[in-house]
Amino acid sequence: MTTAREIMTEGAECIGAEETVLDAAKKMTQMGVGALPICGTDDKLKGMLTDRDIVVKVLGAGRDPAAVKAGELAQGEAVTIGADDDAAEILRTMTEHKVRRLPVIDGHRLVGMVAQADVARALPDPQVGDLLQALSSD
Repeated sequence: MTTAREIMTEGAECIGAEETVLDAAKKMTQMGVGALPICGTDDKLKGMLTDRDIVVKVLGAGRDPAAVKAGELAQGEAVTIGADDDAAEILRTMTEHKVRRLPVIDGHRLVGMVAQADVARALPDPQVGDLLQALSSD
């Protein structure tokens, strides 16, 4: 079966936990992405920062994006997938955690990102429907 390494987008970049949310927003704009992994000074994943997080938790709350550190928005343990995990495992992880994007790690090093659309292309049609239904329901 197809592995995360085969379907991921390579070249994923982190936003440092000590960098500001404004820096993250600029990086998202430059890269044309809606989410960035948050990495600590130890180079380990601390969580994910989404464009929605920036709008709801920073701008909507009246906070200054130039003063808020990305690491302040990291919640709990980062949900990731191993580079050699298969598409079925990616599907299970996305469904269980209700996430549309997963950082792909090799050891503890970020090597890429896998999105819902990447998995959909790699799965047989019935499983794609299961994924979409699971991620669309609350």
